[in-house]
Amino acid sequence: MLPVAETEEQYDAIEAADLRAGVLALCEHLGLTGDVVAFDGGSLPVYAVGDDLVVKLYPPLYLHEMRIERDALRTLEGRLPIPTPGVKDAGEFHCWGYILMDRLHGEDLKQAWPKVPRHERERLAVQLGRALAELHAVTPPEVLGPADWAAFCAERAAATTEQNRRRGLDEAWLAQIPNFLASVDLEPDETVLLHTEFMHVHVLVREEAGAWRLSGLFDFEPAMRGAREYDLVAVGIFLTRGDRSLMRAFLDGYGYPEERRAALPRTVMAYALLHVYSHLPWYFQEVPAPGAATFDELADHWFGV
Repeated sequence: MLPVAETEEQYDAIEAADLRAGVLALCEHLGLTGDVVAFDGGSLPVYAVGDDLVVKLYPPLYLHEMRIERDALRTLEGRLPIPTPGVKDAGEFHCWGYILMDRLHGEDLKQAWPKVPRHERERLAVQLGRALAELHAVTPPEVLGPADWAAFCAERAAATTEQNRRRGLDEAWLAQIPNFLASVDLEPDETVLLHTEFMHVHVLVREEAGAWRLSGLFDFEPAMRGAREYDLVAVGIFLTRGDRSLMRAFLDGYGYPEERRAALPRTVMAYALLHVYSHLPWYFQEVPAPGAATFDELADHWFGV
């Protein structure tokens, strides 16, 4: 009932209408009732089932991501100061993976941010920092990789120049990548559970009596085990967005040591290049950096405190 999706090309060719019959069959198989409504956006298909449940689908070529998200969510359930979806069921159906999980409620931070007053933004930044620190304190499930962080960084260093070239990064920046990466010490004190996309569209908030609170954190299929600063790439670009006071508030909430903050921008800039989804042209659109001509200047502009 679900379409064949063994390759990227097959998956990219699937239309929403191609999935609906399979999703309805899956819901019947699981004994679910209620309206089934697709969420917009996202890299994987997600459907609300009634008011309280969500079904997320994983095509065969991404079946490993189901196991990652399932184990990450089970590991984190009830352990953070921000709700994460509880797993009700997980398995395979017509070669696709699925997770049936609790539905989180609220408005994503990207939509809500223009309505949030300045003092509330700083308070939310502190809360988000605290939430990420508590996430990083949880022992990662065994399914998460990479097994060797240094080898992962070396592999990404070899790939990122061409990856960003394909995405349209100017040659003046591309030429600087190897020397900049070679100049940054990326030996982590420990490896931790990483969300990897701790960004505005994955955080939900709600307003109650004039105060904004965190109401959800989701999308754990890219979760990894690695250096804590890797998670600060998405924070700097999509949450604090080059705002130094917000970055300081976030790091205060996180409890990031003061004595290590001076070196932090260069470290996070290196991970912005090494990130699996590294896309500097997109980052420049999100947080323009007029006048920046070197990665040291860019690091200070995007991640400085």
